Amino acid sequence: GPGVLTRTLLNSGVRVVALENDLGFLPDLQSLEKSLDGQFKVIYGDFFRLDPLVTGPVKPPTVCSEKLFESMGVAAVPWRADVPVKIFGIVPQKKERNMLWRLIFAIYECSSIFRYGRIELNFFLSEKEYKVLTAKAGEKRTYQALSVLWQIGCEIQLLHMEPWASFLTNSKNGGLAIPKSTALPNDHLCLVRLTPRKDLFTGTLKTTNSATFVFMVKQCLARPSSRIIDKLNSWSLYDGCKLLRELEIPEDAETVSLYPEDYRHLFDALQNSSVFTESWFHDEVLENARNIN
Repeated sequence: GPGVLTRTLLNSGVRVVALENDLGFLPDLQSLEKSLDGQFKVIYGDFFRLDPLVTGPVKPPTVCSEKLFESMGVAAVPWRADVPVKIFGIVPQKKERNMLWRLIFAIYECSSIFRYGRIELNFFLSEKEYKVLTAKAGEKRTYQALSVLWQIGCEIQLLHMEPWASFLTNSKNGGLAIPKSTALPNDHLCLVRLTPRKDLFTGTLKTTNSATFVFMVKQCLARPSSRIIDKLNSWSLYDGCKLLRELEIPEDAETVSLYPEDYRHLFDALQNSSVFTESWFHDEVLENARNIN
């Protein structure tokens, strides 16, 4: 685009590293880099083609986070430390849902860029996806697995809403393609700040079992109107009713009615049972992770 975000960040005085995936724009950006005395660095690459699941070297504009952070001079910090890097960008509309899934997996597993700490994401997302991320329990049209996982994993802050009319939206000329939506409003792009929570890995949730938690939430909300007790029974948990009573969750509760913290408490309780140690569950977790990636 015209570089609005880049100019705004540079004018604020921060150090900026730009990933540019169009060779046509690189010469002007490289000239800008030379004129700014170290404040600005440009790299030929595409953030949304980061860390592909392939072996061996990758060809630009595909980027490996390890080499990217090395070139930026950024070292890894502990998870509970301050945010080491802030990322700004516009998520490609055709990849939006897929990118949200890949990023949430990376957050929970502390993989890719999140091996370096709690990387803050500042993204322009479609209004409909923002509504999904911030949906509340009980909202059957919007409350999904992504809602639960992002709300548990990150602080979500709406910074700005901009009408689609402000953007080039003719996809044939390289502009943004406005995603169709009938169930949710989608009149804006929303600049959303997503900051991973310091206390994400407390209790029984660890990077080593986080994929199981993600899969549990996905299974529960695949059919929002299903009963949580039926899900527990399908996992061969014979004392499901007792477990729900201990968690003060009604036995006839639908999965869409459980709050994000309910899913967190349910996972903690299940980790203390034998249900998630069965090989069939782990096999499905691994297959699910591969499909998302």
